[in-house]
Amino acid sequence: MDRLRVVKGHGTENDFVIVPDLDGALDLTPELVRALCDRHTGLGADGVLRVVRSENTPESARLASEAAFFMDYRNADGSMAEMCGNGVRVFVRYLQAVGVVDLYAAVATRGGVKRTWLTDEGDVIVDMGMPLALADRPVATAAPSLDAVPGVAVEMPNPHVVVPVSTRAELDALDLSRPPTLEPSRPGGQNVEFVVREGRRHLRMRVHERGVGETRSCGTGICAAVVAQPDARPDGSTWRVDVPGGTCRVTWQLDGAVHLRGPAVLVGEVELDPAWLEALARRAAPARRRRALARRIHSSAPSGGAVGPIGRHKSLLIVRNRVEPRVTMDGR
Repeated sequence: MDRLRVVKGHGTENDFVIVPDLDGALDLTPELVRALCDRHTGLGADGVLRVVRSENTPESARLASEAAFFMDYRNADGSMAEMCGNGVRVFVRYLQAVGVVDLYAAVATRGGVKRTWLTDEGDVIVDMGMPLALADRPVATAAPSLDAVPGVAVEMPNPHVVVPVSTRAELDALDLSRPPTLEPSRPGGQNVEFVVREGRRHLRMRVHERGVGETRSCGTGICAAVVAQPDARPDGSTWRVDVPGGTCRVTWQLDGAVHLRGPAVLVGEVELDPAWLEALARRAAPARRRRALARRIHSSAPSGGAVGPIGRHKSLLIVRNRVEPRVTMDGR
């Protein structure tokens, strides 16, 4: 079985496995995503970022003229998400490292095209687009003592509920090892941000992400936390948001777009052992057979995803403007 090379990276300690798949040929199954993200038996991550040329996947083909690469983001449980604010910065850092983009880049996502640029200090800024603050006020409860607190629903475009917390001590005491409850809740789940004011345009936040659990940071959640503040306006002001993994800054521009600024770090590359992939393929085979049967039963439903069994595709990484079967992090 061919070997699979991947890259590990993080943005304010929200960590990801980057899987280059330029041709869109890899069958990135939920089983493979969960295995990669497992912190005991895999590489460990909050999610997977698959790098695909936009023209090579139906999800992003219509965006290929605007953005050459599609960020196929998966949560650690294998589910798909519209966007990932920290993930897109790491995704762009990878594209920069292998030499296919320079200071500016556009990335296709399920939430549309996101434009990014590199600062002189090395941070990545992402134009996250327009937020949507909803009239919904879901009520949140979290252990041990946060009981029935109304939150603010914001789409960024991921669904968020931003919940105010009175003090930093109360924020620190929250038990987010189990999901907070929301009433009413969405069938697809929502990210829940717990936020305390630290000062003028300064927030501190913890987050429980759908499909993952508590994470050290959430980029779209950081943006939602700012938008949800009663005194936040699209006036060009910059807010500081501290999370357990570091600090990001959010500017709500005069035109209504939200810009997210923060670090993006590549840790290194890993070559997965073929025996590990073979064992995963054997374990996943029954689930694949069930999905194949379901597709036959519902043959009229639109097809999704890429074609090709796990381990039958050699991941190709990008070096300058050509494709090579391996990566060098400095782009050589």
